Parts: sequence; structure tokens; C-alpha cells
Amino acid sequence: MKKLRNVNYCNDASCGSGGSVCLPDSDYPRVLIVGGGFAGLALARGLRKEKVQVVLVDRNNFHQFQPLLYQVATSGLEPDSIVFPFRKQIAPYGNVVFRMANVLEIKADENVIVLDKGTIEYDYLILATGTTSNFFGLEHVKKWSLGLKDIRDSLNIRHNMLQNLEQAAITCDPEERDALTNFVIVGGGPAGVEMAGALAEFCRYILPKDYPEYPPEIMKIFLIEASDRLLSVMSDKASRKTLQYLRDLNVSVILNELVVDYDGRTVVTKSGRKIEARNLIWTAGVTGELPAGIGKEHLVRGNRIKVDDNLRIPAYDNIFAMGDIAAMITPETPHGHPQVAQPAIQQGKYLARAIPNIIKKRPNKPFVYKDKGALATVGKRKAVADIKKFKFAGYAAWLLWSLVHIMSISGFRNKLLVGVNWALSYFSYEKSNRIIIRNYKRED
Repeated sequence: MKKLRNVNYCNDASCGSGGSVCLPDSDYPRVLIVGGGFAGLALARGLRKEKVQVVLVDRNNFHQFQPLLYQVATSGLEPDSIVFPFRKQIAPYGNVVFRMANVLEIKADENVIVLDKGTIEYDYLILATGTTSNFFGLEHVKKWSLGLKDIRDSLNIRHNMLQNLEQAAITCDPEERDALTNFVIVGGGPAGVEMAGALAEFCRYILPKDYPEYPPEIMKIFLIEASDRLLSVMSDKASRKTLQYLRDLNVSVILNELVVDYDGRTVVTKSGRKIEARNLIWTAGVTGELPAGIGKEHLVRGNRIKVDDNLRIPAYDNIFAMGDIAAMITPETPHGHPQVAQPAIQQGKYLARAIPNIIKKRPNKPFVYKDKGALATVGKRKAVADIKKFKFAGYAAWLLWSLVHIMSISGFRNKLLVGVNWALSYFSYEKSNRIIIRNYKRED
């Protein structure tokens, strides 16, 4: 593999204007990571002491802790509690640099990626671009609903919810009031279940204090799932307990039903059912998000990139994929590994060991995912847990869920903020972040 040419630090007049992106000089092989999610950060951290130059590229300048997006959306946490600047994260790593840009195209034959701000050469390219919401071709639903994939989505949901509740207090039209206070969540996976539970507790404990002019039962929450059970990736026991917990919170769970249309007010299902709601939150599916340059022949179900047992894209010697975008197809994982944090982190750590071996022409063992179990919370003090052979639910599961999530958040300050917020709300159910900072308005 050719040695990288040195790159002068911003002495080239073309830097940042369609030419090469400025990077520090380095005679080490360049490892270019696209995407700063769980996988990307784990890889950058694992390579911090290796003789490589690591370049991390992301469209945002921060890492976001996606498992708690729903808490930001329901006013439980402020956004700065679950986001962490990349530059602060990598500051101790002398061989890691960050560049904020959108990746437009991969030119594999030239070992170059094209950004909206220039180009970068690489020796090794690792794609960790993650996923985006999959609306399955439902254009009206895509236009009028709200996804839950990043921190901006969370803030949009929060502001839309609070604006609609304020408008409901003003309107004298009972039908319009119902639509403004009805919430429909589509998708019965962990994100949908946790969002439904958090909204139900908002309705039970916050609504009576903030809006005494109407009863809490005016806020109705519907959770629609296309299959015959919730949390299909978890055990039957977890699914049954989750259904029980949600019904105890007065969430209307609708199974074996598909949403086929939404115009911003009326949700229409395949069976013909109609629900009037100004709030539709879509958590029903994801699809891989990747730049141009990777041919369709390398993609499998869900727009994921098929990789071998070393996470390499078979047609390329020096391009790898990991995290949600990667699908390692085996008899044990016919659809790839679960698109959750643990496989992504483990794959990032694996490549941090594998790439130095490749550079030194040493063999690598295949990647093996170690399933540490699955957790989901359904409101405060209730959760479900599948930890290998142990299946349990309730308060103990919720304590474990809380501990795992706090320990997984980046940065001591963020851990402290989340811990303090949870401790206060544990006793009071108070959510102190019910502030409309900006108006949210859908584009027509």
C-alpha cells in the first residue's frame, strides 16, 4: 500500500475550498473513520497509542447518547446531558484529529473520500455512518411525522408537544383539543416502548400540575406495532411484562397493525382505523445511511453493508464497516448483529486491534460478538432485562438499566447531570425542562 504524502497544515490555497482538507503532517498510515457514534469512538479510543494517524469525520461536532434521546424529547433531560464534543473527547489522544463535514462519495480506486469541504486521502477507511429512519416509502408519513434518531429530533418532539399542549389550552374546539393532546407512537421496539412510557408518566404526573384546566385523561397515548408483540428482539417474558406495564400506564397498545398514511392530523392504519392526532412519533424502522461509492451489490437487507468476519467489505482490501451500517452474515446471525450500542462498541474495539495487525501483516481472529443481554425501561422504576439465561423485570431491572446507562455516557459531567436529574425525579416525578426555546413548525 502506498505511503501517504505529507499534508501541509493549511499552506495550500485550495484547502477547504474543494481541494484537500488540511490535516497535520504524518508519516504514519492514515485511518479514516466516518461516523462518531459508539463504534467510531471506540475505534478512535482503541487506536490512540498506535503508530497511525486517525482522522474522525462526522457531520456533527458532538457524540450523542442515542438511548436517552426519548428523555430529552419528554423534558426529562437537557440535550447537553447526553451530547459530548468530539474535540473534548479526543483531546488527550495525540494521534487523533477531527474534521466536521458531510461525506459525499467514496473513490475506492483512488483511496480518497469526497467531502462537502474537500477531499481526504486514506490508507484504511472505516465506515460507521449508522442509520436513519425508514418510512418504507410512506411519503406523507415522512413529511408530517417526527423521527427519533438524533438530538434535533428529540428537541423537535419536545417543542411540538409543548406547543400543542399550550394550543389545546387555548382552543374552544373539543375535536381540535383532542387531536392536539393525542400522541401516536409507531414501532414497538425499545425506542417506541420507552417513549410511550415516558409520555404516559408525563401525562400522569406533570399534566395535572401544569394544565389544571383539563383532566389528565384528555392526553391519550397510542403505541402501534406491526407484529404480534412488543420488543420482538427480547424474550417472550419481557414482551408480556412490557405490555402489562404500558397498559397499567393507560397506553393504548395496538398490535398487528400498520400505519399507511398521515396528513398531520389523521393517522390511518391498514385496517381502516383512524386516529386524530397532531403528534406522530415514528420509531418503526431504520435504514443504513452511507455515501455514494459503495455498490448495491455489497448491500443487504436494511441498506446495510455486507462484511466478512474481519468486518472488511470483501471487494476492498482496505475498507471496513462497523456498527449499525454493517451486516456480518453468519448462520447464527442471518440478518447481521443487532443494531444497538453493544455490537457497535465491540466492533470498534475489535478493529482497534485488527488494523495494527494488518499494518504489521499479522493474522486476525474473526470478530465474535459477546451478547451481554438486553434492557428496556417502561417508565420509572419498571424495566425488563434479558441477561443470558436470566429473564427478569420490575425494580431490579430498572436499577440495572439505570446503572448501565449512566456508566455508558461519555464524560464525568454528563454522568453527573443525568444522575442528579434522575435522583430528583425519582422522588418527585418532576421534569424541570418544560421550556419552549424555539417554535417548531413542520415544512409545508
